[in-house]
Amino acid sequence: MQPVHQQRKDLMRTLFPQGVPRLWCALLTHYTDNGALDTRRIAAHIRHIRPWVPAVLAPGSTGDGWEMDNEEADALLAFLTEEARRQDFSLMTGVLRTETGTVVPAIHALLDGFTGGNTDPAALAALNICGFTITPPKGADLAQTLIHEELDAAARTGVPIALYQLPQITENEMSPETVESLVSRYPNIYLLKDTSGEDRVACSGRDLSNLWLVRGAEGDYAKWPKSGGGYYDGFLLSTANCFAQQLAAMLDHLDKGRTDAAQTLSDRVSRVTRRVFDAAAPLPFGNPFTNANKAIDHHFAWGEKAGDQPAPMTHSGNRLPDSLLVFARDQLRAEGFDIGSGYMHQGAATHSG
Repeated sequence: MQPVHQQRKDLMRTLFPQGVPRLWCALLTHYTDNGALDTRRIAAHIRHIRPWVPAVLAPGSTGDGWEMDNEEADALLAFLTEEARRQDFSLMTGVLRTETGTVVPAIHALLDGFTGGNTDPAALAALNICGFTITPPKGADLAQTLIHEELDAAARTGVPIALYQLPQITENEMSPETVESLVSRYPNIYLLKDTSGEDRVACSGRDLSNLWLVRGAEGDYAKWPKSGGGYYDGFLLSTANCFAQQLAAMLDHLDKGRTDAAQTLSDRVSRVTRRVFDAAAPLPFGNPFTNANKAIDHHFAWGEKAGDQPAPMTHSGNRLPDSLLVFARDQLRAEGFDIGSGYMHQGAATHSG
């Protein structure tokens, strides 16, 4: 049998013949006035970011994955699996479960719907599905042994797995030792997303073989990619909903040794992100990251006429306040981002910055 690292390499080649993406998006979910999925809006949004984002995570935290019930999540995934083939992007399915013993049944239920239970990565890749994202169960006092057991059980399903370090929800972290143990034995674990901001696994020096590392924490982007001397292969970001073009350009600057240009672009995106996220934090509904990104995306979607459009609807049934939308617009202007006429008016048109 081939070594684990070679099996993992073969898996990644099956899922991503053109190479594993460096920029992923934790996709927003858009809703109509009555709270139904706004599929037209979601499709237009994907079309807008697709030139720079070959893979998305849904439903993730930014896409209301923790708030959706099973029926809502299934409806979203049914639409996105069709859209993935239409627009040719890879779909990472979020399996967001915080109770012990619930992840494996959820994976099997999704797998039954996708492939009739077939765990062959090629069968998933034929549907543009690149795997299942899982987190540790929730609990600040959970021992690493229990976290390891839960993730080990999910890995034994044989499906492509992405580990998701999300202490903001789970109240704990996978230790570097836990991750090292898992990836040394399971070639189907091929990706780790770390949104903790602490980066303990990536910076640990542990032997993670060829595990693909993507950072999910926002801000100060230029210091983290390996091409800039950092620890990560790429990013899986909520702000890729809004700044896909700029984040891709930053990675290109780093690849070509243009560190000053990369840092300047990183700083501009970071400032807008920090200010709008801070402004969204006091809202009594929804995820602040979701609310902030929807506020920014509203302007890229509708351009200078954004004020004439209804404020974005959230999963809670509340619209974002106009004050947050105005604030987001002002921050974009302050950093020189041109929102133009908006991609909802221009179809696949892009914005510059």
